[in-house]
Amino acid sequence: MALLRERAAKAPPSALAPRRLPGLALAALGVGVAWSVHQLLPDIPMLTVAVVLGIVAAHLPRARAVVRGPARPGLSYAAKRLMRIGIVLLGLKLSLDDVLGLGWATVTMVLGVVAATFLGTWWLGRRMGLPGDQPLLIAAGYSICGASAIGAVSEATDSDECDAATSVALVTLCGTLAIAVLPLLQLPLGLGDAEFGRWVGASVHDVGQVVATAQTAGSDALGEAVLVKLMRVALLAPLVAAVAVSVRRRRAGSSSASQASKRLPLVPLFVIGFLVMVALRSTGLLPTTAIDAAQHAQELLLAAALFGLGSAVDLPSLTRTGARVAALGLSAWVVVAGVSYAGVQLVMG
Repeated sequence: MALLRERAAKAPPSALAPRRLPGLALAALGVGVAWSVHQLLPDIPMLTVAVVLGIVAAHLPRARAVVRGPARPGLSYAAKRLMRIGIVLLGLKLSLDDVLGLGWATVTMVLGVVAATFLGTWWLGRRMGLPGDQPLLIAAGYSICGASAIGAVSEATDSDECDAATSVALVTLCGTLAIAVLPLLQLPLGLGDAEFGRWVGASVHDVGQVVATAQTAGSDALGEAVLVKLMRVALLAPLVAAVAVSVRRRRAGSSSASQASKRLPLVPLFVIGFLVMVALRSTGLLPTTAIDAAQHAQELLLAAALFGLGSAVDLPSLTRTGARVAALGLSAWVVVAGVSYAGVQLVMG
């Protein structure tokens, strides 16, 4: 597999383009099915459906040969390149005025939640002996914005596709469970609608999952949840930049020639693009139609990328680390929910 990737990397783009067409067509089909399911069941986010469909396609008897064979170059391209473009467009969801409107107490609370979740999950994953970059990727997914954060960090660190796919599958599962579980806890925990919205925004992973969870408590909860969630999204850029710097320094000090030869950029280009989109949105010059069109494009691109990542999941191979991955996911879920609840109580109590 590594040899095939090396040869593919050296091949000219004109030679690779035809090889990508079957996988890109399959990803487009997956996006179409995911969109249709979301239209029939609006409470289920399209991105969640896309990941699940990718995993299913990789394990259906007849589809598996296509996914693992002729469609693999295109699916890998979608998982990487289309993910980058989707993350850039994600910046248009965020305005600096929205973040500042939350107030410094809430901003500080979100910073604390992200830091505690990221560092705690990363440390625990390493202690549990999870392979490769899985601890880092899972920590990024739980602390920032689910699969999008995993895709961004995996691109910045040149992580193995299987590690990224496993991490995406885990955070997608836990985020989907949050849609059903968190609304049941609102009354027992004594949370008002606004408090519940901020708790959801600070603890649920993906933007679509946040919307699906918070809307159960009404428009006030939904508005608060989206604002807090977008504050977490704003931290994607500094997190990816910090990780990229750390990996760059580690590889620079490594004696391995292969690692030293992989010179990662100090700040990945797509992160710069994300920040440019945030700045552009903050100017207020963009018309609503342009923002809406970019949002639809971003959802479609991320759905295609997540279908590609889901198709890289190999369930039989997960049996070797499945128990540890599940334990880390549950532990991280408890940490982010608990720290977020304490933060909301401290700020709004």
